[in-house]
Amino acid sequence: MNVSCRVCGTPLKHLFVDLGMSPLCQTVVRPEQINDMEPFYPLRVYVCGECFLVQLDEYVPPQGIFTEYAYFSSCSPSWIAHAERYVDDVSARFGLGGSSFVVEIASNDGYLLQHFVRRGVDVLGVEPARNVALVAVEKGIPTTCRFFDERVAAEIADRHKPPDLILGNNVLAHVPQVNSFVRGIKMLLKPGGVVTMEFPHLMNLIDLTQFDTIYHEHFSYLSLLTVHRLFASHELEIFDVQRLPVHGGSLRIFAKHAADPAHRVEPSVAELLELERERGFADLGVYEGFGDKVARLKRDILSFLIAAREDGRTIAGYGAPGKGNTLLNYCGIRTDFIDYTVDVNPYKQGTYTPGARIPVYPPERIRETRPDYLFILPWNLRQEIVQQTAYIRDWGGRWVVPIPAVEVLE
Repeated sequence: MNVSCRVCGTPLKHLFVDLGMSPLCQTVVRPEQINDMEPFYPLRVYVCGECFLVQLDEYVPPQGIFTEYAYFSSCSPSWIAHAERYVDDVSARFGLGGSSFVVEIASNDGYLLQHFVRRGVDVLGVEPARNVALVAVEKGIPTTCRFFDERVAAEIADRHKPPDLILGNNVLAHVPQVNSFVRGIKMLLKPGGVVTMEFPHLMNLIDLTQFDTIYHEHFSYLSLLTVHRLFASHELEIFDVQRLPVHGGSLRIFAKHAADPAHRVEPSVAELLELERERGFADLGVYEGFGDKVARLKRDILSFLIAAREDGRTIAGYGAPGKGNTLLNYCGIRTDFIDYTVDVNPYKQGTYTPGARIPVYPPERIRETRPDYLFILPWNLRQEIVQQTAYIRDWGGRWVVPIPAVEVLE
């Protein structure tokens, strides 16, 4: 491998984990495509020995992944509620109102910006997936269908006033040209303005063996140490950080122009940076051995499925998320183990999961077939899913959560 770190340019030599070959996890396989060949790409992840960015090579350009996308944020009630709480919090904290302008990068179907619109705030969504951006426009949310970088930032700056707030939820990890991305934020942000970014925390990925969050759409896996260095290199200063429970454990950072005297740096930044250093995230040792942990968990998952099938139990999946497709393909789980899965997203219903080719049905299928086990693929939504499917207790059904360890819920 002759690849350099996308943040600092150091040649990558240190393997973090190898999950073999996998298809693009948000691919939608339609019935007429069931006999077609499907491209598989390596899921081989490295860690930079200089800035400690954990990263996947750009095996597929973003245009091959995000031009048409199967993930619609509005399908998750808990994620909608998370977005509304965020809007309430930042509006109060930073005095956002009718004269403000907010730009969201990777705005998806308008799930978050709709809450600003209701407050009378001018907004602009930047969303690369045409099918998803169209849904936002139909909701009345101004959206440009572009991949954000410094060139697009310059175009937005020519057409709009500088934004008081630039936000991006679960986008920083999805960007291969991350330096151009952050330079674009720097160029576009209003003097005195604020940037917030949310992303899954690398500490949780390692501690809880969240290997299924690794897929081709995620180019980077982020610690605060690395993001702090990245933003500082573009004269942006992180002045606050919050640890969130969403997506298995995430960080929300708040940043400003480094020369901006507003927004004092909160103790939370130094505290988390120190915690990561204490935990060894500035040393290669903490990254070693993750592949062995993943292999053990794979064996545990397969042991449970084999035992359940040998005992004559039926198993259905719940959800068809990107993370689920990494798990299914890495573990070699197909319809010999899981009969079908269900998803609330109509876009996925009537299709098949990529690689494993497990059929995806509406949730009503569960009542019709009464499976013994419901295998929860979006484990980060376990509480929401258990509440929605509590009726499986009527026939003695139970839930199985595979991450961070195989757990059967009564």
